[in-house]
Amino acid sequence: MWPLSQRSRIRQTLMWTSLTTQTMRTKTQSDATKGSTAVVIAACVLNFHRAVGLLVIFLLTIFFLVWDWLMERYGDWMWEELCPIRDLLSRCWFRMRWIVYTLLLVAVVCWLALDTARQGTRQLVSFFGLLLFIFLMMLFSKHPFRWSWQTLLWGIGLQFIFGLLILRTTSGLGGLQWLGKQAEMFMSYTNVGSEFVFGASYTDHFFVFKVMPILVFLSAVISVLYHTGFMPWLICKIGFIMQVTMGTSPSESMAAAGNIFLGQTEAPLLIAPYISELTRSEMHAVMTGGLAGISGTILGAYISFGVEATHLLAASVMSAPASLAIAKTFWPEIESSRATARQDLKMDSGGRTNVLEAVSHGASCAVSLVANIVVNLIAFLALLAFFDAALSWLGGMLDCPQLSFSLICSYVFMPLSFMLGVSWEDSFLVAELIGTKTFLNEFVAYQRLSELIKKRKAGGPEYVNNLKQFISVHSETIATYALCGFSNFSSLGMLVGSLSAMAPERRADISSCGLRSLIAGSVSCFMTACIAGMLYIPDLQCPHFLSTHINNTGLTSSPQLLTCCTQLYNSVTVYEPLNVTIGGGFSQSSLQSCCSLTPPTHFNCSSVL
Repeated sequence: MWPLSQRSRIRQTLMWTSLTTQTMRTKTQSDATKGSTAVVIAACVLNFHRAVGLLVIFLLTIFFLVWDWLMERYGDWMWEELCPIRDLLSRCWFRMRWIVYTLLLVAVVCWLALDTARQGTRQLVSFFGLLLFIFLMMLFSKHPFRWSWQTLLWGIGLQFIFGLLILRTTSGLGGLQWLGKQAEMFMSYTNVGSEFVFGASYTDHFFVFKVMPILVFLSAVISVLYHTGFMPWLICKIGFIMQVTMGTSPSESMAAAGNIFLGQTEAPLLIAPYISELTRSEMHAVMTGGLAGISGTILGAYISFGVEATHLLAASVMSAPASLAIAKTFWPEIESSRATARQDLKMDSGGRTNVLEAVSHGASCAVSLVANIVVNLIAFLALLAFFDAALSWLGGMLDCPQLSFSLICSYVFMPLSFMLGVSWEDSFLVAELIGTKTFLNEFVAYQRLSELIKKRKAGGPEYVNNLKQFISVHSETIATYALCGFSNFSSLGMLVGSLSAMAPERRADISSCGLRSLIAGSVSCFMTACIAGMLYIPDLQCPHFLSTHINNTGLTSSPQLLTCCTQLYNSVTVYEPLNVTIGGGFSQSSLQSCCSLTPPTHFNCSSVL
């Protein structure tokens, strides 16, 4: 043992070293703040319009840093000072809650009635489909009448608010479109590495050399975001919002927030120390959240297919509260756990020593992901081809050689796709996509959806030999939301395996939650699709559509064609017979063709043509 005086000197030295390190860290952060402030000011002085984006990012960063500092310093004091108000609200909350819920429901119904009168009746189908899914979850609940109304209504409310801001406001839609374009541009930097490794002709093998490298790039970026602490900070903030509003536990809220950015096997790692302490309801909620969302890495692959980035980003955010709402309705909470009782859930930053190690680790982790996707696609597509051949052979015995897996799915899931708000003509194709996603995986389904999108944009015939070749923009949007999740049998197997490895003693509980979590994850995606069907109004670019449609395919009735004809009629001003003005960029030939298909109600076509 060291003498007392020497131990005292060592202790003082350690304290001084710690104080010096903290002072240097504070000084470094202060210098970084001053430097970034100087850069922003200089950019604004040189060209303010060009620097608006940088200024917004800087101000948001400062706001959240100040907010975190205030909460850390004065949060406990503010919580104690608000105690009288909290007590008053808790005494009156039961009565106030139902008044607020009733007013919100009346507001939604009134808004829906007014919107239906203006836009048409299609979104009513999506609304009733949403109600149907909620009713079915309540009907087949694990513990009927034990569900939490707060969790259910707030989950749907957050979905609706997100959808309304994104799909019905100019700033929200414009902001998300801008974000989608930035994401596409950001992922295009992958091409530099792909071209260097695979050569200039790497796009000849589009999927392996064009799409898969995006996963490597995004995995490295996410690893860096973890190392810098931004990703843990963001996930904790989103989880806290859902925990406060929906009344869910910290563990399941954090896992649901993590599923916006991470995959079904990575998100549970955020709460790995608490997995063994979760109740069965919480375990079910964690699994449902994993199956209801997709990871940010996989999101990049779908965007590269040509699927609209705006809707993929929106679906990722909207599915998080939906998964909690449906999970806690389908399997209500009747227990209490130590993980729920403790409010101090923490997240680490990945344990990397520097940025270079974080980049290397993220890229290395993507190797197994890429290999897993490639080998599964090879296996599933090969089995699907064999299954289709066997069904065709069997169908030939019954004079039905066109029998296939896709045909079976189109009929089995057709009522479901129609209840999402898809038009009757498109419901069979969308049903085929849903069946492919459920029984194979979402990768194959999005690949098929991208083919339909390309055919529509090419402007070819809508029907060939009485077979529909593509679907409308509205149906594409609903399908994008409905497919945006890992809810399929192969992902369920991966999720059960990873959770069982984290908590071997809970293997039986995890397995018992499997099928219910798969159903709840699928319903969460379908609810998001219903809300998108209610809120989304596609920009059809009707003048171009009418001229292309009529020139290529003749007069074939479709919901998109009828919508464009209605828009054309609204642009017509009749002064007197044979004296009309056609606005909106429409042509006389388009008006003549629409009149022969569906005559207008407010003027006579024979008097204007």
